[in-house]
Amino acid sequence: MLDLKLIRENPSLVQELLDRRTPGAYDLQKILELDARSRELETSRSQIQARSNEIGKLIGQKMQAKADPKAPEIQALRTEGNQLKEQLAAQGDTEKEIKAAIEALLLTLPNLPNPQTPVGKDETANVEIKRWGDEFIPKHDGILPHWEIGERLGILNFEKAVKVAQSRFVNLIGAGAALERALASFMLDRQIAAGYVEVIPPILVNTQALTGTGQLPKFAEESFKCDRDDLWLIPTAEVPITNLYREDILEAAQLPIYHCAFTPCFRREAGSYGRDTRGLIRLHQFNKVEMVKFVHPDQSEAEHQSLVANAEAILQALKLPYRVLQLCTGDLGFSATKCYDLEVWIPTANTYREISSCSNCGDFQARRANIRYREAGKKGTQFVHTLNGSGLAVGRTMAAILENYQQPDGTVKVPEVLQPYLHREIL
Repeated sequence: MLDLKLIRENPSLVQELLDRRTPGAYDLQKILELDARSRELETSRSQIQARSNEIGKLIGQKMQAKADPKAPEIQALRTEGNQLKEQLAAQGDTEKEIKAAIEALLLTLPNLPNPQTPVGKDETANVEIKRWGDEFIPKHDGILPHWEIGERLGILNFEKAVKVAQSRFVNLIGAGAALERALASFMLDRQIAAGYVEVIPPILVNTQALTGTGQLPKFAEESFKCDRDDLWLIPTAEVPITNLYREDILEAAQLPIYHCAFTPCFRREAGSYGRDTRGLIRLHQFNKVEMVKFVHPDQSEAEHQSLVANAEAILQALKLPYRVLQLCTGDLGFSATKCYDLEVWIPTANTYREISSCSNCGDFQARRANIRYREAGKKGTQFVHTLNGSGLAVGRTMAAILENYQQPDGTVKVPEVLQPYLHREIL
């Protein structure tokens, strides 16, 4: 959530930064009008309350002086006092309604892009930062798409998943299921060694949790909801992990806090129909190892760089070619102020595909979820900065392995670092 004080004091700056995302998509005027009205009512309430207090004091003084309680002067003061109380009650309701309206509008506004975020209207303006592993790109011909080689090997089955659920689901069978477990264990072991504390969170969360991280209200159509309960299937473990500290005040000495989690994730992929309709790239249910950080604002940028490095380390250990992109303002996620995408090489697509998105959300999520910290010896509290990234999306990693490690004889070599987990060298 954006700081209302910042909008009030620097509306032109905030509008300019929002327009860097999508020109003309966000209008601050209604928020500014409601905020002005809210402040007027606060001033009025203070004046009414002051007069009400004055009347109570006057009545008390007169009663101490043994005045007749039924005297016209006292009766007039009491009548005025009762009228003021009614005014305060009515005005209080109006103030609550206005504040709720302001909050509802604030919840629709995305985070402001970091000054370092490139300006551009869509993914074509993303900036490539680096490439790694060109020497590991397969040189032989005849590589089959990962879904085809997976079905030939009997480790992926999409047809039966349609029978059980619908399209965009998959059954992992035999070595496919083992490879998924091996990848998850390997990724978790690496992230834990990097300092992350593992969490197994709920995969059903309430509306407040999704609102805290920014998925609601904007992305309700992207999510799966349990109609009988106020519960949603998580789109990423970022949601339950970030909300571990919702409404908490941390001590500065506790920061940074690192967590990782391996969970299933669920997304409707609304608006993506016709894209990646086959294979493991864009499923409604997929597994992912997520990394989440809670950090001091002064360390936010350095922690973002190390988060990206933690994700890169997995791809490097697996010897999967990848590149790093810095996302432009038009491709930036709703809650992010700055973001790097890691894209892995998919030979049959002859391109790189996203496998991790590493976002710095600044204090945006912390404001929505009210996650603060307190400096020792200082008054007041500040909002933490939250960061998150995939370390990695397991299904997409499997897709990359099935293609990049595919052998001319139709088998798939198991990456060396996974062999101790999978107890085999060939699929």
